[in-house]
Amino acid sequence: MFSKGQIIFGIIFFIVFAIVIGYTYRKDLKLHKRFYAGSIWVLIAFIAFILFISAIKYFFK
Repeated sequence: MFSKGQIIFGIIFFIVFAIVIGYTYRKDLKLHKRFYAGSIWVLIAFIAFILFISAIKYFFK
């Protein structure tokens, strides 16, 4: 399976990666609010579309 060293490396890599991603996101938060305002509606439309397709599949089985 995995050696002890590989598991430790994986855990440390995940922690450092999460910290760097979090820091970068916080640093760019103003830009995200400016350029991606209203993107939640795209997400809602996508989820509604998937639910619509699932409903069609369920009812026309």
